[in-house]
Amino acid sequence: MSGNTFGTLFQLTTFGESHGPAVGGVVDGCPAGIPINEAIIQTELDRRKPGQGGIAATARQEADAVRLLSGVFEGVTTGTPIGFLIENQDQRSRDYSKIMDVYRPGHADLTFDAKFGLRDYRGGGRSSGRETVSRVAGGAIAQELLGAQGIHVQAACVELGGIPATGRDFGGALSRPFFSADADVVATWEDRVRQVKAEGDTLGGVVEIRATGVPAGLGEPVFDKLDARLAYGLMGVGAVKGVEIGAGCAVARRLGSENNDQITPEGFCSNHAGGILGGISSGQELIARVFVKPIPSIGKEQQTVNRQGEAVRLSIGGRHDICAIPRIVPVLKAMVLLTLADFVLLQRRLGR
Repeated sequence: MSGNTFGTLFQLTTFGESHGPAVGGVVDGCPAGIPINEAIIQTELDRRKPGQGGIAATARQEADAVRLLSGVFEGVTTGTPIGFLIENQDQRSRDYSKIMDVYRPGHADLTFDAKFGLRDYRGGGRSSGRETVSRVAGGAIAQELLGAQGIHVQAACVELGGIPATGRDFGGALSRPFFSADADVVATWEDRVRQVKAEGDTLGGVVEIRATGVPAGLGEPVFDKLDARLAYGLMGVGAVKGVEIGAGCAVARRLGSENNDQITPEGFCSNHAGGILGGISSGQELIARVFVKPIPSIGKEQQTVNRQGEAVRLSIGGRHDICAIPRIVPVLKAMVLLTLADFVLLQRRLGR
């Protein structure tokens, strides 16, 4: 088991490293006849590419231009594996030379070394956020499949640096800095980013993903619950440390009478369950929130050890985001798209 493939029927396998010649992937199991082309995929990739985060962004510049290699003919999928490639163009591996034998706090350096006995110190290799570009490309293909079924997924940032947004305008999030769900909080977030950047530090945040048009009945009642698979997919993104469905952790402090979504002949009275009951979609809007840690590459000096176990002090240079948001927002959306596409095909195969 390599851990490089996601999905059961609609599968995405990714490959490549942060400072290698390219990253890419293969989508297997996509039905024939789904309209797709490089422009459709590029639209989603442009939303996560370096430089999109404004004052919070890395200085690394990548075109992230996708090239389709297989599985598409005359603008539609053929039912065969869809291969795609995105070349890396702006690597500066020399930025990492001083940490080749040092474990960076908060990164996967120590654990990667413990597992494999070696590591690609140039940006983290496979554990770099650079790998997620392939997930967005795969998610773009899943989005076309789901769109034909009337299923639509949106994502937005609802908290940055401990400052929550009050509004929930998902439709306008794509045109706002940070993919903010609330226009009124953007200026406050920008001030917070400037402050933290000047201190040589970084920020975390919270992303909310919503899916509409999800039919009732997706998911299995035991080990393949829809919410469990969504959490699995979202937690598979490197910077994610927590996932909530619907009301999430708040349910632990409620009474049953407060938390139950009562049902009338016209439908549900509320949606504390986030569109999933017993691991199966209820037909309501699907709601998930994802908690993203601060970028671990910081300018402040930190204590760590080298491969010989000796104590060293380290401050990390190079070009890094101040916050994974907004670039992680399209990635998290992609993981929900990939999960839903998989369950739609499973439901279809079972004839339900």
